Amino acid sequence: MVKVAVTGGSGWMAQEVIDKLVATKKHEILIISRMDPPLNAKVQPGVTWAKTDYSDKSQLTGLLKGVHTVICFSTAHSDPGSVSQKLLIDSAIAAGVKRYAPNEWSGSSVEELPWYAEKENVREYLKEINKEKKVLEYTLFQPGFITDMLAPLENVATSRSQELWFDFPNRRAITLKNVDDAFTGTTLNDLVNVVVRAVDYEGEWPVIGGIRGEAVSASELLEIGKKVRGGKPWDITYLSEADVRADDFETPWVPKFVDPNLTDEQNAYFSKVILKGCLLSGVSKSWVVTDDWNRLLPDYKFTGVEEFLKERWAGKD
Repeated sequence: MVKVAVTGGSGWMAQEVIDKLVATKKHEILIISRMDPPLNAKVQPGVTWAKTDYSDKSQLTGLLKGVHTVICFSTAHSDPGSVSQKLLIDSAIAAGVKRYAPNEWSGSSVEELPWYAEKENVREYLKEINKEKKVLEYTLFQPGFITDMLAPLENVATSRSQELWFDFPNRRAITLKNVDDAFTGTTLNDLVNVVVRAVDYEGEWPVIGGIRGEAVSASELLEIGKKVRGGKPWDITYLSEADVRADDFETPWVPKFVDPNLTDEQNAYFSKVILKGCLLSGVSKSWVVTDDWNRLLPDYKFTGVEEFLKERWAGKD
């Protein structure tokens, strides 16, 4: 049994990990958040809550005293310069924390994904502080694309502030023509199960922590969509890579990004920026990840993309 601190603990992915850790009945959990606990928060044995604004190193160090593992779920784009997360890392070291998982939870690269740029900043910081000697064991949990985002809304625990360029509910997609692209799709359940097993893992954590569900191309994903959705034909918009790179493209629809803190014009602008990045990220293989945790947990069976989506869309119109 160890004490695990989960920062950014009010988010949807963090809650999934917390629930699974609690279910093991092995660990003490400390949720660290900028928010107060929800009034309707369920009481869970062994779980405590601490509020912080991540600006006071002495406060954070005090909170992390006695903590063995820190798992971070804070959003990268809301921490310019990664100031808060760097302070959290420094506080973890000062408090004697053994293991740290930064706010990764996506692909292996941030190329073409500028809203993830701070992830690279944190990677370099962790590498630098361990350059002379290891002062903090860490792993970059990288599952690629969360397959659940393509499932029906009622089956998804995930946030839907962002629509997708593969729109399974409406049988439509925007994609590039004549490109060599690839993605790794991993289910939320597989990701969470690996994280929980990683907490118990007795060996040293790998720095690159790829969690590989299944690798697919855009064309393969479209074929899966047609199979699992059935019914009406899909409306597919094909674009050239050159036009997208030049910002010289129009589409009949744009997947909407919605941030309540932004104006309609700003949301519309970022929606197109995100669409461009997502299209090109397949070419740069930014969502393709390694299989480090698969190899360390050889007895765990991962769920394939088509297998998962076929089950989730069964019986849906």
